[in-house]
Amino acid sequence: MYRINGKEYPCCTSITMGIIGGKWKSVILFHLMEGPLRYSELKRKMEGVTERTLSLQLKQLEEDRVVRRDVYASKPPLKVEYSLTELGKTLIPLLKSIAKWGEFVAANHSENEVAGPLSKY
Repeated sequence: MYRINGKEYPCCTSITMGIIGGKWKSVILFHLMEGPLRYSELKRKMEGVTERTLSLQLKQLEEDRVVRRDVYASKPPLKVEYSLTELGKTLIPLLKSIAKWGEFVAANHSENEVAGPLSKY
C-alpha cells in the first residue's frame, strides 16, 4: 500500500491513474504540455467541459502538485495562468504515449471493433 498526499493506493498504477485518471485531467495536462494557459484558453480548447468541472479538476491537479496556478495581480484585470510543475513535466512522455495509442486505436479500429474486443478488458 502506498500513501501520497493523504491518499492510499494499492499499487503504483493506481497512483498514476489517481492523479491523471478521469475524463478531463489528462486533457488538461495534454494542453498544458505546450506551455502555460489561462483558464479561458483551457476552457476554449476543451469543448464540452463545464466551468465547475474544469475548476475542480484544476484544483485536484494542483493538490497533487502536477499543475501550478500563478496569479498576476499587478494591474487589473487579474490574470491567472496554469502550467505544469516540474513533477507535472515528468508526465509528458506518458501523456504522449497515451495520445499516440489513442491515435492508433482511432486510425485502425472501427467503433464496432473497439466496443467488442476491448470491452472485455
